[in-house]
Amino acid sequence: MKNAIDKPNIGVITHPTDTKATEMNLINFVEILEPLANEIYIIAGRFPDGANKKKHIIRIKSSDKVGILPIRILKYLLAQMRVSFNLLKISKFLDIVIFFAGTANLLPVFSAKLLGKKTVITAPGLSSSDVLRADSVTLFGLGRMTFSSIFKILEYINFSLADNILVQSGSVIPYFGLERYSSKILAGGIRYVDTRSFKIEKPYDTRENVVGYVGRLSREKGVLNLMSSIPLILENRSDVKFMIGGEGKLLNEIEQEISKTGVSSKVSITGWIPHERLPYYLNELKLFVLPSYTEGLPVILREAMACGTPVLATPVGGVPDLIKEGETGFILEDNSPECIARNVIRALSHPDLDKIASRARKLIEDEYNYEAVVEKCRVALSVFWG
Repeated sequence: MKNAIDKPNIGVITHPTDTKATEMNLINFVEILEPLANEIYIIAGRFPDGANKKKHIIRIKSSDKVGILPIRILKYLLAQMRVSFNLLKISKFLDIVIFFAGTANLLPVFSAKLLGKKTVITAPGLSSSDVLRADSVTLFGLGRMTFSSIFKILEYINFSLADNILVQSGSVIPYFGLERYSSKILAGGIRYVDTRSFKIEKPYDTRENVVGYVGRLSREKGVLNLMSSIPLILENRSDVKFMIGGEGKLLNEIEQEISKTGVSSKVSITGWIPHERLPYYLNELKLFVLPSYTEGLPVILREAMACGTPVLATPVGGVPDLIKEGETGFILEDNSPECIARNVIRALSHPDLDKIASRARKLIEDEYNYEAVVEKCRVALSVFWG
């Protein structure tokens, strides 16, 4: 397993119904692991071609999103069984198994422990928190609170089984209530920012007053609250325009809100933005707003900051580790439309916006570039190999 220079073989596992966003995050995480590992074995639903002597890819296709409740549950369990079966097939090659994104997948975690593998669960967010803000009233036919409670039980078992829990930021530990696992929590890199691509292309003082949001169009992101704040902002700042980027179940509601409030001339909806095009859009913004109900350490905030775009966000998850009020960005007291409107106007009127943008860029350059995050991850995972 380990080679002569003591680099481990690492397995990276996700639930096979991953989204495009999760795929991008997984690619990024695997890139962080590459200099730290001898070989990497990836079990995922989505991952690009590119297997080589170092990377081995096992794709598992599954869908638990259609059909009646018993069928959906059965598909979900079958997917976990397929993941576990493939883990069994490659287990002899692995020193460490890392479960990436998805904290409630019990069967594969249990299988890894039965196989005697050192096991790490990444916790950029918690499944039990995400479902509370789900777009549908029910999930698998169950109420969101019921489903969240089930996920909490699964997470408790998984976290208890795992050797370690990898988080990106110290602030998420109390935010997600992980204090009971403090002895096994590792703070390290899960996502880096490509500061060569995400950079200041358009000088800040030449940008128009465009306020933007890019991300999943779902309730937990607070994007509907942002839409409701737009008429309030325009009452005071008629010179402001808005850009909404991303895709999701709320697209129709967002379009209806734009039509109902008569702000269509002020709002552009881009749809899904390919990651390689994202720096261009972020460089067009004067202010980025993320009024989320729950977060880990948002990648999009770091990417906006790397492009010299000040951000305004709710202080959830690891956001306080990124945003220092008036220094590297702005903090929302809450995500009500009134609060968002008041703070957007306040931020756009700040006399030192360009300096805040520069400090935000420097923070990302220093702390979240590729080399810095690889080192954070190396230090965190060195508990397994010294």
